[in-house]
Amino acid sequence: MISAILLAAGGSKRMGEPKLLLKWGHSSIIEKSVDTLLASKIDELIVVIGYQSRAILRRLGSRRLKTVINRQYRMGMSTSIRRGLGQVSSKSEAILIALADQPSIETDLIDHLIDVYRQNPHGIVLPSYKGKRGHPVILNRFRYEEEMGNLTGDVGCRPILNRHPEDILEVEVKSEGVVADIDSWEEYRTGGLSREEVKGSGPK
Repeated sequence: MISAILLAAGGSKRMGEPKLLLKWGHSSIIEKSVDTLLASKIDELIVVIGYQSRAILRRLGSRRLKTVINRQYRMGMSTSIRRGLGQVSSKSEAILIALADQPSIETDLIDHLIDVYRQNPHGIVLPSYKGKRGHPVILNRFRYEEEMGNLTGDVGCRPILNRHPEDILEVEVKSEGVVADIDSWEEYRTGGLSREEVKGSGPK
């Protein structure tokens, strides 16, 4: 069983308004990220919210997922990981960490990472694009749950990756979406992708 934790608690400080509620296709950024995960091979989805939590809950509606509010989201990404970890099913064997502001990622890419994880002995599987590591990251729960619970600051799982390089399998992908998040209006217009990759895609 693989549980996904979607980190959606951030304050959108650089954009000045809730970026996850911005229009994306026929819905919004948060809905696209959630629906992509729900359509994948994950077994459960936990969405960690904080900033504008009521508005995000309204957007999520009756989708089959768990939500948990992180009131300490200003203290960094690690606080959301720890909050999400507390909601993971006891039956789960692996945890997939995804970022809500990466709506360019598609379901087939997530499924590919899950397939690779299940077929290999590595405890950590992550995508890379042109040599740059990205998200989502899959971690073996039994090996890394304690370390995930001890994370601090705004660096996500990076300390765990730094401590266990021998247990990491990088999967080279063709989608720049794994390294492209939305932190500015320019990134919103391009979907977080480079100009060369956009070619007319992304929100209008």
